[in-house]
Amino acid sequence: MLAQLAISLLPYLALLAAGLGAGFAGGLFGIGGGFVVVPALTLILPMLGTSPQQVMHVAIGTSLATIIFTSLRSVQSHARRGAVDVPFIKGWAPWLVVGTILGTLIADRVSSSTLALIFGIGVLVFAAYFLLPIRPERQPISDTMPTGAKRIGLAGFLGLISALLGIGGGTITTLTMTSCGAPIHRAIGTASGVGAIIALPAAIGFAITGFGEAGLPRLSIGYISMPAAIAIIATAVIAAPLGVAAAHRLSPALLRRVFGSYLVVVGITMITKA
Repeated sequence: MLAQLAISLLPYLALLAAGLGAGFAGGLFGIGGGFVVVPALTLILPMLGTSPQQVMHVAIGTSLATIIFTSLRSVQSHARRGAVDVPFIKGWAPWLVVGTILGTLIADRVSSSTLALIFGIGVLVFAAYFLLPIRPERQPISDTMPTGAKRIGLAGFLGLISALLGIGGGTITTLTMTSCGAPIHRAIGTASGVGAIIALPAAIGFAITGFGEAGLPRLSIGYISMPAAIAIIATAVIAAPLGVAAAHRLSPALLRRVFGSYLVVVGITMITKA
């Protein structure tokens, strides 16, 4: 009896643990936590009754739903420290949403294995950002943020790739801002706000496109597993402020290397699965 109960609770305990990792990573690096949540969900969702053909779609949709809350929690903590560039967020928001909608439509038309391949390749690209020894804040390439067509293109691409990977786009936002001379802490804080802007329309899109699909876990809204999302959010919102505090107090050099190495393992694993 007790053994059966423990087995039935195991997926939810794993989801709580994933939420802790996602929340901490989100606060620390200004990312939405999707790099932690999506791989964890690909392992847990089959235990919740998700068919193999729908695992990646549900993992990405559920990840985006959790990012709404983890990003809002993170940006709130960063805002208290004056580390959020509100004009940047307002100027980029429309084009982020356009790219996000396009990415959601593309994700709906590709298979789960293709999404896994896209995720694995994307993760390896982002791993390079965390592992490369040269940081853009040390060698800024501009003293102003992109405007006009450059901003439209970059923001649209950011929304598109984030929707396909189930992430908040924090890495690209941080890279862009620090490359243009913004302080790293301000870039990380602003990236948290960008994550919420991307995640909200993307999550709605995955809920709509997945409506009525077969092979979804119980209590799902389209491609969003509500039990999984709630379990992850419950611990992520607790861990996010801890990541923010670490970002403002600790040198992130070692943590970057550890997280980058983690991304390499995840990327290779996802490509192998695909």
